[in-house]
Amino acid sequence: MLGKIGRSPKTIVLKLPQAIIQTCFFIRIETVPTGTLYIVATPIGNPKDITFRAVEILKSADHILCEERRVGSTLLKQLDIPQKLLIELNEHNEDSLAQELVMILAQGENMALISDCGTPAFADPGALLIQFAMEAGIQVVPVPGTSSLMTLLSVSPLKVDEFYFVGFLPRKEEQRHRKLTELRKLRVPIVLMDTPYRLERTLQDIQKTFGKNKIITIGMNLTLPKEKILHDSVSTILAMVRGQKAEFILIIH
Repeated sequence: MLGKIGRSPKTIVLKLPQAIIQTCFFIRIETVPTGTLYIVATPIGNPKDITFRAVEILKSADHILCEERRVGSTLLKQLDIPQKLLIELNEHNEDSLAQELVMILAQGENMALISDCGTPAFADPGALLIQFAMEAGIQVVPVPGTSSLMTLLSVSPLKVDEFYFVGFLPRKEEQRHRKLTELRKLRVPIVLMDTPYRLERTLQDIQKTFGKNKIITIGMNLTLPKEKILHDSVSTILAMVRGQKAEFILIIH
């Protein structure tokens, strides 16, 4: 047997003989049919935003890779998809797990990669797995869908022909300040996001670096009943959302 799968109540752990990984990993598999790695976008809030194609892929995949098993299991229940093997792939284990997953793909198993919400591997885990899969000759297929980035850009009241995507700001104060100071030199709109509990802090940092009159567009809890899309000076929006926590993405114009 090539490998074995051990299961615990919270996670899935894969183990393969190290000798097999070392000798076989970067050999392109061309003599036998290999599996396919599907990169599946899932809703950013409203479960009705899932595409028909995404549902078909999730139903047919042999394994589903997800950031958190609990979130992945909830999504399958919402879509009435029978529970199947969920393998956690996140920032804590991708470095050690990616090669083993490619070996399973090389045996002909199909996998669907999803993130907690939105498009995988974009400011989320998955890029290393995709790199290794392509290097091993595994077919990687994108299954597009909702994205918080494009959702917010589509309702921006100011024209955005080009922009600079930052993703998540550093957590440490000094690094955040240094990053924002560098971004202030740019002459294009800047798109960034952060965790819900850093909403107020992020706006404060932007105000401190760019000035209180800097215009921003922010989307909070996009596609959900409590969705808010605000366009105003950073100081005005900061006063409006003070004390709140929400999933958010914003544009600094």
